[in-house]
Amino acid sequence: MAAGSFRRSIASQLSKVLDLPPENLIKSISAVPVSKKRHVADFQLSIASVIENSSSDCLAQDLHLQAQQLAERLKCDAVVSEISAGPGTVNFTINRELLAKTVLHQVWKDGSEYGVKSELFSRVPRQKAVIEFSSPNIAKKFHIGHLRSTIVGNFIANLKVALGHEVVRINYLGDWGMQFGLLGVGFQSFGSKEKLKSSPLQHLFEVYVQINKAAEDENTKKLAKDFFRKLEEHDEQTLSIWKQFRDLSIEEYIRIYKRLGVHFDEYSGESFYQEKAQEVLKMLEDKGLLQKTIKGTGIVDLSEKKDLSTVSTVMRSDGTSLYITRQVNIFVSAIDRMNKHSWDTMIYVTDKSQSNHFQHLFQILKLMGYDWAERCQHVSFGLVQGMKTRRGEVIFLEDVLNEVRSRMLQNMTSTKTTKEVQDPVETAEKVGLAALIIQDFRGLLSSDYQFSWDRAFQSRGDTGVFLQYTHARLHSLEQMHGNAELTDVNVACLQEPDAISVLQHLLRYDEVLYRSSQDLQPKHIVSYLLTLSHLAAVAHKTLPVKGSAPDVAQARLCLFQAARSVLANGMKLLGITPVTQM
Repeated sequence: MAAGSFRRSIASQLSKVLDLPPENLIKSISAVPVSKKRHVADFQLSIASVIENSSSDCLAQDLHLQAQQLAERLKCDAVVSEISAGPGTVNFTINRELLAKTVLHQVWKDGSEYGVKSELFSRVPRQKAVIEFSSPNIAKKFHIGHLRSTIVGNFIANLKVALGHEVVRINYLGDWGMQFGLLGVGFQSFGSKEKLKSSPLQHLFEVYVQINKAAEDENTKKLAKDFFRKLEEHDEQTLSIWKQFRDLSIEEYIRIYKRLGVHFDEYSGESFYQEKAQEVLKMLEDKGLLQKTIKGTGIVDLSEKKDLSTVSTVMRSDGTSLYITRQVNIFVSAIDRMNKHSWDTMIYVTDKSQSNHFQHLFQILKLMGYDWAERCQHVSFGLVQGMKTRRGEVIFLEDVLNEVRSRMLQNMTSTKTTKEVQDPVETAEKVGLAALIIQDFRGLLSSDYQFSWDRAFQSRGDTGVFLQYTHARLHSLEQMHGNAELTDVNVACLQEPDAISVLQHLLRYDEVLYRSSQDLQPKHIVSYLLTLSHLAAVAHKTLPVKGSAPDVAQARLCLFQAARSVLANGMKLLGITPVTQM
């Protein structure tokens, strides 16, 4: 990794002066973000991170003095051309030609693995991660929360895979419960086998809406209870109807997820764990954790003082029957996945309204003696307001995808370049999805935000459309002038401030990946890629390839190729397919 070789060189010199092992210093040396002022160093060392007994109370002027004293003890060499002291930092500027040569060579050599081969990840153990995301309910709305869970879970899985971890992607469907009693009765009254086969998600939703209108009718209630009881008793005919609902729904989900560029290794669901749920309740009872209320509800007391101030409900009663709650099925699925996959970490991706639910889940698993509960993680996200299609409220994921495609197609047809695009419909979908994903990922995942179609589809500014436009533009530059051969590059031709800014920014990519790998927030990568696109756009204007001397043109082309390569890598991590024409 380019940044890695420079960090090691700086750490080696620092270790002799500070009498500390170089490996202890590497993480304290960070690449400096590009500044509009241009005159920034490439790396900096934070004095507070290496000076013993430094505390937050340490005066800024003391740190500055120590930075100056340390800077004076260090010498420039073949790698570092300038050393200076800043407020509490020592700054290092890399030899400009060496910077260009090393960065371009590393991007070319590592390709799609640029950034992930960094020594920042050398001490991170390779793990097996199970990630549960998307998780829609069959026959119910695929609401915007499911869409967020899908794209966030996909990002986390992509990042983990890129960093060398083994990942199992699981879609835990809402495929069981009393609503299937209602759905079964509804299908007998309003269902159509033809519609079920041609459009299962929509048809089951329509049937469910219709039967719900009669849900308070005593006869309908009885029929629904009977249908669900038969389902629980594994009645062959009833089970066959339910299985058809589930299988056809999954087939359509797979087709729609493919449009999003998302896949799953397993389609699981509540139905898988019905029988094992009784075993978990027995375990809770045997460990003295299960308590019954006067109404017959089964609870687990999670309060510190055991005063029932915090409880988790595991069984509900409607006066005649006891129902196992969804919570128990999730306990069972967690235990089953550990037995099946022997995972190192398990991540659940849902909206933040379920935070307490997962906190309780992890607490109960620990009380049951499963220490691996500490390795379970809930990645939560906020709510999205204002996402409506032209037809109204979002009901199905496909509604969103069709809206994205049609709006982008409309935008593209109003520009002059569309006629050059070979497949405008497919391009519109990829660019539209980029717009959707970047708007979603720009802030902290836990934040609520107001969705705006107009803002998402702006071609200028910090949008997914701008990222795609930049990638397409850089790709067309390569098509026009051919691929630059790295061996022919004269790096002395890349000393302009705009070229240096792009190189400095490419230097930082591994740190950005590391940060996202630590907190699983895509916003760090989004911010990095938007800055890269803006820097590349400026350089494209000020550093023309066409009309320049051959060695200058070749060097610039190599720089733009490196920028496009890293841009494409980052976009793919976010779940965006880069387009080559726009």
